Amino acid sequence: MTATIALLGQPNSGKSTLFNALTGLRQHVGNWPGKTVEKKEGSFTHNGNTYNVADLPGSYSMSANSDEEVITRDFIASGKADVVCILADSSQLERSLFMLADYAGISAPCFLVLNMEDVAREQGKFIDAEAIEKKLGIPVMMFSATDTKAYDKFYATLKRALRERSQINVSALESEYEKIGGYNEIKEQLSDNSVPGYTPMWLTVKYLENDTVVSAKLKNELPKDKMRKIESLSVNSEGAVATGECKFAWIDEILDGAVNGRKEKTSLGKLDRIFTHRIWGKPAVVLTVILGLLASFIPALPVMGIGSLIDMLKNVAAEGLISAGCPDFIRGLICDVIIQSMSYVVKMLGFVFGVTLVFGMLEEVGIMARISYVFDNTMGKLGLQGKSVMPFLVSFGCTMGGAAGARVIDNWGQKVLTIALAWAVPCGAAWSIIPMLSTVFFGAAAPIVIVAILLVMLLHMWITAKIFSRGLVKTEDRYGMIMELPPYHKPKWGSLMRYVLGRTKDTFFRVTKVVLLVCVIFWLLSYAGSSDGNSILYNIGIAIEPVTKFFGLPWQLFLAFIASSVGKEGAVGVISALYTGGSYSAAFSDAMSGGGVAANLNEILLANVSRPEALAFIFAITFNLPCVVALAATYQEIHSVKWTAKIALYYTVTALLLACAAYHIGLLIW
Repeated sequence: MTATIALLGQPNSGKSTLFNALTGLRQHVGNWPGKTVEKKEGSFTHNGNTYNVADLPGSYSMSANSDEEVITRDFIASGKADVVCILADSSQLERSLFMLADYAGISAPCFLVLNMEDVAREQGKFIDAEAIEKKLGIPVMMFSATDTKAYDKFYATLKRALRERSQINVSALESEYEKIGGYNEIKEQLSDNSVPGYTPMWLTVKYLENDTVVSAKLKNELPKDKMRKIESLSVNSEGAVATGECKFAWIDEILDGAVNGRKEKTSLGKLDRIFTHRIWGKPAVVLTVILGLLASFIPALPVMGIGSLIDMLKNVAAEGLISAGCPDFIRGLICDVIIQSMSYVVKMLGFVFGVTLVFGMLEEVGIMARISYVFDNTMGKLGLQGKSVMPFLVSFGCTMGGAAGARVIDNWGQKVLTIALAWAVPCGAAWSIIPMLSTVFFGAAAPIVIVAILLVMLLHMWITAKIFSRGLVKTEDRYGMIMELPPYHKPKWGSLMRYVLGRTKDTFFRVTKVVLLVCVIFWLLSYAGSSDGNSILYNIGIAIEPVTKFFGLPWQLFLAFIASSVGKEGAVGVISALYTGGSYSAAFSDAMSGGGVAANLNEILLANVSRPEALAFIFAITFNLPCVVALAATYQEIHSVKWTAKIALYYTVTALLLACAAYHIGLLIW
């Protein structure tokens, strides 16, 4: 048997946890056709049966307030799913069952999973799933998606739901709707076939809620006389409020006698009083993220150590190939590209592993929801949501980690925009170079250069948001998000580690492909195999130097700027090699290893580079694309060659423009 399951639930209901546990690495992510909304699909096999899983976009209702909600309800009504699994948070049933109430009336069969059973139990709540099932008329089960031992019960309920194909008993809910003026008159004009997949009750409710998409569907499908009759009715302009009251009344009736135990606390806890404080909230959140960023290095270091072991393997392999008489070209390709790239990827991957683990734990505990809440209004001004602040702050350490952190953003357009803005944040590698170069050339004035970079970073992000948001984020989506603060609860370490290891493994394979491709191209361009000993990049650099000097970059600095696209750490090593007559191919290999810096680098720089050129170079490498690993991580997260290339080209061009501005300002000063 093969069946398709659609997962439906509000944010923080555990939908992604269930999806990842079911499908593992047998999942793929893309975009819905013609929409900037992420599409997650996967599969799993149980007892010889294959199940396809569609993880529908997270939303709070089935209204047409966003593309995510329209896509979700159209997919369900299309009949592509054999059954819909609706998830609700057991610890906050009154709130989380609103999705179920909004779903009621759609014709697709479904079953209800009351997730986070462990959290509800910790709160002292006891939920009678059988009592709820009798009232709803569909399979209902208590569940904890983080508990691997509980999945046999899930599989059994899924099998029963597929067999029974039952729909929600809406008689009690419809009795509430009938109290609304105009409801019965509108419903009389509709039939079961008015709009396939939707019942007259559901269509009537959405029309009362001024749902523009439903209104358009009715105009297209109904005879003109029936539509005129509907439009002639005097409908309450506060229809959404009236239908909302009906839904909550129905939820109260469903839960009456089925939930026992102490009530939820409505007052803020001590930690929430700090996070939501008007003055101290944002500093507390920034401090939390910074501490999380620092803590990420603890689990990251062992993984980074593997990268160092690979560096040792490179030396052993090089000696062996030389002894075997292997041609320099083959030896360089194996050692300086393949092995060195693997070392570079693993070192960067260590940081991503640490970030995913630490911030995954904060997500499990409930801290990330607070971080999103506090910065939601601020991020909304850039067309983003509160979740975007974490990738920005993490990017100060590693842009790859910032790109990976953007995966918590549900809206694809906002995710792409977040990563595009995160590229403007100088990473840790850049900050290891900026102060050194600034001090060498500007002495006591170096702090002024650093402050200027931070100010340009903020301006860069603002301009980039203006340019990119037009094609990524609709006007109606530029006001942040609607959300609640979930209860704090202990993380499930087993589930968290499975998620972290799965994501790290997936990241490794996807990123390695892109890194190897880009590094092979860079190395081939820099390989000096011709009779004159000059590489293709050298010849290009010499040819276009009249142009690059206008941007303040002599050919040596321009090639170092190109090398900074591979890795910021190696840019200074490339300068050292180029100004001392070193090998160009070796110089570009240093871009991945960060080695090859001459002992007298300060003297070399001061003797060959003017202050205006130095200022131009600092701005050029700071705001160039971060590194090839960040490029690969961006592609992995947004799944779009077009947008990845667009962002990379944009940052290359803007880096040169900023370098040009810095150079000509420098000429006026010095």
